Amino acid sequence: MPTSLRIAMAQFDFPVGAVARNAERIAMMIREAREEFGADVVVFPELAISGYPPEDLLMRPAFLADCERALHAVAKEATGIVAVVGWPESAGSVLYNAASVLRDGKVAHTYRKRELPNYNVFDERRYFHVDPDGGACVFEIKGVPVGVLVCEDLWFAEPIVETAAAGAQLVLVPNASPYERGKHAERDAMLFERIRESGAAIAYLNVVGGQDALVFDGASLVADADGSVHPAAVAFADQWLVVDYDAEARRFSPVVWVDDGDESMDALAWRAVTRGVRDYCFKNGFSKVWVGLSGGLDSSVVLAMAVDALGAENVTAVRLPSRYTAGLSNDLADEQCKALGVRMLTLPIEQPFQGFLDTLAETFDGLEPDVAEENLQSRIRGAMMMAMTNKFGGLLLTTGNKSEYAVGYATIYGDMCGGYAPIKDLYKTEVYGLAKWRNTVGGAPVIPRGVITRPPSAELRADQTDQDSLPPYDVLDAILLRFVDYEQSRDEIVAAGFEAGVVDKVLRLVRISEWKRHQAAPGPKVSRRAFGRERRYPISNGYTG
Repeated sequence: MPTSLRIAMAQFDFPVGAVARNAERIAMMIREAREEFGADVVVFPELAISGYPPEDLLMRPAFLADCERALHAVAKEATGIVAVVGWPESAGSVLYNAASVLRDGKVAHTYRKRELPNYNVFDERRYFHVDPDGGACVFEIKGVPVGVLVCEDLWFAEPIVETAAAGAQLVLVPNASPYERGKHAERDAMLFERIRESGAAIAYLNVVGGQDALVFDGASLVADADGSVHPAAVAFADQWLVVDYDAEARRFSPVVWVDDGDESMDALAWRAVTRGVRDYCFKNGFSKVWVGLSGGLDSSVVLAMAVDALGAENVTAVRLPSRYTAGLSNDLADEQCKALGVRMLTLPIEQPFQGFLDTLAETFDGLEPDVAEENLQSRIRGAMMMAMTNKFGGLLLTTGNKSEYAVGYATIYGDMCGGYAPIKDLYKTEVYGLAKWRNTVGGAPVIPRGVITRPPSAELRADQTDQDSLPPYDVLDAILLRFVDYEQSRDEIVAAGFEAGVVDKVLRLVRISEWKRHQAAPGPKVSRRAFGRERRYPISNGYTG
């Protein structure tokens, strides 16, 4: 007799380390899935009990014991429904990334993740082991054979092929897969391949939310056994997803499911950053943020992101003009704050700047003004912004982009001051694209046109532009993309048509700026290879290839 299974997928944020709160919430959601949706099975994300990634919390025996107690407490709620819950399973001296099947008030089965990613942002082999005796996990729900895999397992053919060979016609896959540009298309293609190889239908659940430098997009999926991949759920949104699975046709039909209306690169990147800002603030006890607003592109984009993330009432902009600040810069900053409804303070830096110059005059006597005097202005601004956060509370958002961080075109202890760097992983050309995109959605433009069209400048000396020191951004970013994101060599980049002298200059700047990046604030990863936990180069490094 044909059987239909109702599957509830909990695309929600389960914060790292919040074991007790996560467990209470999972237990409540099991009840909700059973009583409100009539679900036969409810799936929670990878390591939902501990949050992902728990990193060195996994080295604390007390933390692991708390996770185990929490799982068994949650299991008591799994009556009249099956629940699949991810957790870190300690077995003597080894640790597994596990997903347990809970039913009839107890732990019925436990699957141990087989493929442990150890690249880019992942370092699971630092913590977890692969069970040499582990194999497929297949169980029945209403007579339908169901299997479980965990995240990275799905990116390899062998785990799902073995699971299907053990009888599974439907595979549930809890994930903690961070967002990066272009990844949605890769997921779709991967799901199609796994179905083609195994013949199994797949329900792919991804966690959502910001965790320090990572942002998880959710964008969960279901794919029929014939390879048809259904539209992804709305990305970066906490939500229940409910589908019915027809065991005879091996197809899914949505019950509670909202497709993502805009999966463009710019839309997803903007939402990734705003989700990252919001979650970083809330998870670390900040309700308000501060932005130093120059009237330039980067700070204007960060201000708009902050408003989208937290609301205008929770954002304060500070204008810090110097003797070199153009009147247009002040006007554009004022225009944007009025458009967004953001409170703005104006604190001129001329008096402290002159004080520094006077104090240093004897020491600097006979030397031409240079970057030392330029950076004084940036450091004065950084000190003043930090004073505001100390006095009034809140988090300072720093406004540097990936191009600047790459070549060191940022002042350490100056404009790099701040607790979170929203556009740290976006090249300057990408920031331009996001500014233009944001002005096309949600009504009136929120970034003044003059901000986008004017030549970029740090305004630390008279008539300064970025291109006095750097190649045009379209050239610079193209070189950086090859060198940083795709790790091409100097010779490969030159062979691609870039001028050798320009390439040599850019690569040298990247190498000598490593020490700055090691001191930079965290920011949300959106690219293939982000500075920080993903791209980790030595500061002292003699290699120049």
